Parts: sequence; structure tokens; C-alpha cells
Amino acid sequence: MNEIVPPAVAKPTDTGPDIGGELADELLAPIATRRGLAIILAAGEGTRMKSATPKVLHAVAGLSMLGHVVKAAEDAGVDAIAVVVGPGREDVAREALRLAPGARVYVQEQRLGTAHAVLAAREAIADGFDDVVVLFADTPLVRPSTIQRMRNAVGEGASVAALGFEARDPTGYGRMVVDEGSLVAIREHKDASEDERRITLCNAGLMAFDGRHALELLDAIGSDNAQGEFYLTDAVSEARGRGYATLALVADEDEVRGVNDRVQLAVAESIMQGRLREAAMRAGVTMVAPETVFLSHDTRIGEDVVIEPNVFFGLGVTVGAGAVIHANCHFEKAAIGEGAEVGPFARLRPGADLGAKTKVGNFCEVKNAKVETGAKINHLSYVGDAVVGAKANVGAGTITCNYDGFHKAKTIIGEGAFIGSNSALVAPVTIGSGAYVGSGSVVTDDVPDDALALGRGRQVVKEGWGKAFREANKKG
Repeated sequence: MNEIVPPAVAKPTDTGPDIGGELADELLAPIATRRGLAIILAAGEGTRMKSATPKVLHAVAGLSMLGHVVKAAEDAGVDAIAVVVGPGREDVAREALRLAPGARVYVQEQRLGTAHAVLAAREAIADGFDDVVVLFADTPLVRPSTIQRMRNAVGEGASVAALGFEARDPTGYGRMVVDEGSLVAIREHKDASEDERRITLCNAGLMAFDGRHALELLDAIGSDNAQGEFYLTDAVSEARGRGYATLALVADEDEVRGVNDRVQLAVAESIMQGRLREAAMRAGVTMVAPETVFLSHDTRIGEDVVIEPNVFFGLGVTVGAGAVIHANCHFEKAAIGEGAEVGPFARLRPGADLGAKTKVGNFCEVKNAKVETGAKINHLSYVGDAVVGAKANVGAGTITCNYDGFHKAKTIIGEGAFIGSNSALVAPVTIGSGAYVGSGSVVTDDVPDDALALGRGRQVVKEGWGKAFREANKKG
């Protein structure tokens, strides 16, 4: 018998947003020498999503729900990850291996309940881990610190540590039955008595096992219940029957929200956006209207950045310290240098790389282009597949003509060059350092350093032509 009997309910610890994988030393220390396995259940059909895409591959803040759970497990310090997928779900298996190349993937051939799903990873459990944590791929908001607390509970003597929450509305949830300081059982709603249904402490599904007893308890679970399935929750009563200690941990209800349809997916997105915004602002970012700024899970923003309303950060965006992002911008796979100024109404597409103190202004689009220190692209321009040298000025309406219908070509604008408004630079072409391009030019040949290029028709003025034209048309 386990001699340590922890209290029945341990309240959540305030560890902050858990963005970026940083955890307090006091959470890391107890499990530093323990080997942990995370089993992520990803075999659900997800029919309520009404989608050709598997439920767990739907994204929250630009990362699949499965990806969020994998990342949380890794940030919690587990040594190995096993992912259980449904039959024929090679797409989910591929995503699991992409996210965690060392993961082991198992198939639950028949859907006979959560305990049956966990046992699909029997081979991994049998490898002798100190603790085994069971997670769900459709619960993407779980924090690394919560997984840490579950592992710590096992390290401190619990054979089973189950995660629960105080439900605003407990209808439909399994109830956590606590008696005289012990977690006695988790009763599914359909199997609960009337007294048990009045309990508001509900099962979140996530559970940690002492690795020494995990297979023993899982193999003992039967299917004598209303659904005829093997419930993972029955591990609690099996452990109690053997005299092992059990523990209920409590998380915030929002953290353990499952996602079963598009409405719940939108709720999860909203919660995740709130976390990301909070983490950014606490790290020194000013957001004028935070609720209108949308971040991706991998967005990185430096100190003293100011972000005005209605800005969308797609995947792979970094913003250097002191930059100013004006309203109504859209970024994806782009880098913005320190002290740069972008927008309003600017779009940075993949490969846009803005150096320090650059400026990309209103209604400009930059794609696969390096804009070097101090360069300016102020108004109504498209710059793609290009290099814009330091302190160059690209006038309003300038276009780098980079595509001929088959191939992309590059435009190079030298340091200190000045491109007049409404110019078309037909790639491949190089504008030399200090060179000028006259407004309205179509430039098809290289321009030497410090030269002036004019690529437009000579202006012709015909005196009185307008008056004669109008009179001729009046007679008609």
C-alpha cells in the first residue's frame, strides 16, 4: 500500500499564461529525475466538426489542437510522447510525427472507450516510466504547468492523479466523488446517482498514473456501465480498491475545455488569443485595442512595440523592439526590424524582411524582399522578390514586375536610390546606388550608380486640341 495519502483536492497554482514554455523552478524541481510519458488520445472521429479535416488537426492560433497538446507535454518535461490515432488516420499520424519526430504512434482499431484507447499504447507504458500522463488532443488549452502539477502529484505519492474543474453547469460531465479527504471515484453522468449529480467538481479527463501501477490498473478496468465501454475514470476506483492513494487536482474550467464543434473551436481560439495578448503585453508590448489584435502561437514581439487596432499576425512573424505597427495590417512569415514603422493598411507576405528603422506605409505589399536599414516604401507600392538598399526611397505607386507568367525574377535597388512615383521596374533589373528613376518610368535595363533613368514617352502638347475636340463633337 502507498503510505502517502495526499489531500483529496489540490487547487490550481497561479503560474501565468505559460506562453513560451517557461515554468517556475519549483514546478520543475520535483520531477527533474523522473522519467515521464505523455499519451495523447487523438482517435476521436469529430463528426460534429462537419469537416473533411480530422478534428484534432483544426488549428487554434495557427497550430493544430494536437500540436498545442504536444507542445504543452514537451514544455512540461516529459521524456517520451505516444499518440493514439483512429484507424485510417495517417494524416493525424503524420502530423504527430512532424510535431514530435521521436513520438510513437499507435492505432486504436476499435473505439471501446478511453481506457481501451490508452491501452493501445501498452508497449510504451511497459517501458517503465515513473509517471504516465494521459492527455486529449481536443483539449488544446491545457497548460504545461498543469501537466507538471499532475506529474508532481504522482511523484509525491499518488498512484492516480485526476484533473477536475468546478463546473458552471455540471450537466453531462463525470463527477469527482470525494470522501473524507480522498478521491473515491469518478462517476460518469449517465451512471451517477441523484446525489452524485449534485456534485459540481467535474472530471476534465486528464489523468496521471504512477508508472509502476499503470498497466495493472488499466487492465483491471471493465465495461459494466451504461455505454458498455472501458472508462479511464474507473482507474480511480481500481486504485482505491488496492489501497493506492488517489488525488483530485483542480484546473480552471477554461483550461480544460474540450473542442467538439466549430463553436467550441471559436471559444478556444478566443481564450488562446487572450493568453497570447496578455503574455505579449506583460513582456512590454503596447496594444491600443488588444481585442482587435490576432496573434499566432509563434509570434515573437520585442519590447516597446506599439500595435494599433485591427492587426493580424499569421505564422512565423517577428517584430523587433521599438517598432510601430499602425492599424489594419496583415503579416505572415515576415520579419520587422527594430524601430521600423509599418502601415496603416500594409501587407507583409512570406519572406518580407524589414531592417531597422525602415518604413512600409499605407496600402503597400512586400513579398520575399529584403528592405535594408532606413529604406522607405511609403505609399501604394508592390515590392516583391527584391532587395531595397539602405536609405533608398521607393515612390508611391512603384511596382517591381517580378513575374512573367512562368518565372520569378529579382529587382535590386541600391543604397540611397530614389525611385520616382508610379514607376514599373521590370525584373530582372538593378538600380544602382544613388541612382534616380524618373516618375512614371518603365525600367527594363540596369541603371548605373548615381545615374538618372527615364523610361517614358516624351510629352507632346497640342495647343487648342481640347477645344477643337469638343466643338467637333457638338456639331455631330
